[in-house]
Amino acid sequence: MWSNFFVQQEEEGRIGVAGGGQGGGLAGAKGFRGGQRRTNKMSDSQEGKIKLVFFVAIVGVTLTVLGMGTEFWVELAQPKNYSGNQTCQMAHYGLWKGCIRTLWVADIDPERTSCGPAELPGSNCTYFKFFTSGENAVIFKKTTNRLNLAAAILALLSLTMMVMGSICIAMSLNKGVPFFLKPASFCFILSVLVLLSVLIFHQSVLALLSSDHSIPLHHELSWSVACVGSAGAILIVGGVLFIFLALPFSPWQKCFPHKDSTT
Repeated sequence: MWSNFFVQQEEEGRIGVAGGGQGGGLAGAKGFRGGQRRTNKMSDSQEGKIKLVFFVAIVGVTLTVLGMGTEFWVELAQPKNYSGNQTCQMAHYGLWKGCIRTLWVADIDPERTSCGPAELPGSNCTYFKFFTSGENAVIFKKTTNRLNLAAAILALLSLTMMVMGSICIAMSLNKGVPFFLKPASFCFILSVLVLLSVLIFHQSVLALLSSDHSIPLHHELSWSVACVGSAGAILIVGGVLFIFLALPFSPWQKCFPHKDSTT
């Protein structure tokens, strides 16, 4: 009888230990899963895609800086034979600075009717004063207006959003988590302000031309605007791609499935 009693107690003890071990295992598994949810580390393939899109965004930021820092947004050219002598004048300016060029007519392409191009030597450049003293610039008796100032402010805001988006991507890659992708995509999409800056600048050029009609001028947007416009399009595409990468299931994973290697 006593032997049967001890055998029964031993079996109940084993069952209790097994139950406790199973409960502890479940608790450990739940804790492990919770830790996985909290960390949410990105995979190697996702990190590679983020770096690729980030490189594209950096190209857009570089083009923006190049376009904003140069004074070749628009070219204003007098007719080649307007002065009736061996020289003619043209002007080109951007957001911050304007230049007046005096060119030799003999150096201009015979098929060109207006003075130029701006790449020929002979420039006299000055910075605009409406950022400091509020004084408008006068170019060929034509006066600039506040639209140029508005275009410059929008361009600076756009550049600020680009810098903030780049910081978010750098933090995301440094921490190894995709949390910062959504604010980065928001910042890069807001960089569309740089395209609005180009539109406002063009309106300021039209207002400049209509301020005085005593000197006929030929105008055309130059390569700085092309850089800024291309940068805006690139950054919008980059922002949309960052949104896709921030989703739990990226749309392009269906087209390009990838299996991470596990050890």
